[in-house]
Amino acid sequence: MFTRRQALLGAAATAMLAAMPPLAAAANETEIAALPREKVALVAPPYVHAHEQVATGGPKVVEFTMPIVEKTVVIDDEGTEFQAMTFDGSMPGPMMVVHEGDYVEMTLMNPETNPLPHNIDFHAATGALGGGALTLINPGEQVTLRFKATRTGTFVYHCAPEGAMIPWHVVSGMSGTIMVLPRDGLKNEKGETLTYDKVFYVGENDLYVPRDEEGNFKTYESHGDSYADTVEVMRGLIPTHVVFNGAKGALTGDNAMKAKVGETVLIVHSQANRDTRPHLIGGHGDYVWEQGKFANPPAKDLETWFIRGGSAGAALYTFLQPGIYAYVNHNLIEAVELGATAHFVVEGEWDDDLMKQVAAPGPIPMN
Repeated sequence: MFTRRQALLGAAATAMLAAMPPLAAAANETEIAALPREKVALVAPPYVHAHEQVATGGPKVVEFTMPIVEKTVVIDDEGTEFQAMTFDGSMPGPMMVVHEGDYVEMTLMNPETNPLPHNIDFHAATGALGGGALTLINPGEQVTLRFKATRTGTFVYHCAPEGAMIPWHVVSGMSGTIMVLPRDGLKNEKGETLTYDKVFYVGENDLYVPRDEEGNFKTYESHGDSYADTVEVMRGLIPTHVVFNGAKGALTGDNAMKAKVGETVLIVHSQANRDTRPHLIGGHGDYVWEQGKFANPPAKDLETWFIRGGSAGAALYTFLQPGIYAYVNHNLIEAVELGATAHFVVEGEWDDDLMKQVAAPGPIPMN
């Protein structure tokens, strides 16, 4: 099964390389070789590696290394086990940040302990199936892809091995986000500078776990063993779980995102497979790039925003009150019943002018 798919992608890669003008390619390689290089260590979501909001200097080559990790994870407080495929061990994969004009150089590693082939498709890239045709690797192999970040915004990346295998890999956890910032930073609709104190990355996953005849979630020894049953559930288009960052409650309690009154937070939200509707209960989207593209002016003061399946969006909000804010998919059935809820815990002083309990709960007066 995998041999045929690998051959198809291998043929696509060969055809693309054969079409490249050799003299132009050689000249470009010389120019790229002269650029400065920066190696970036990725961090697990919801956190994002350190980066400049406004670029200093000219374009550079930004190097990332990312292993593929296949593992069994627990996705809810009932102990449901899930055969996950991940970039760098996390669901979603880490967020990468570069600036427009930079070159992204990704070394993708598929350890020999994995049984399956994998690749990576960058929605931010141009050509070769987003890199998928040039990055297909078997267990025990690695590959390095370079692409130029020519468009600003937040973009999904995901595994795309070919055909029917693509949705299985994606809904098994193999997606993430890359953010390409304008070199001069984010702007509002007037061209004025926007900055953030913190950035958090929320990746939403729709998961499809098979059940046995008694309605209990099934467990499997391996990814291959789970394939047929999982695809059958996937074809029904009804997820058993809709979660943020890999599991129900993954961004609540001790793992809630932290902020302070007066801090401006950039929230990047991705969904590689399915539409979603982020909403910050008790807050707003001061500035929202709903489609995730910074070349377009942001919308303002949104209560809920729409993220299309296969895309990532960004929202900027300055917290004005302390407390626990629920951040949800505002399909509230999916938020409450299936798991798509996160929390922000915000410290600071309460402002009665913004909200005050004028009278405490008590009996209704008798007239």
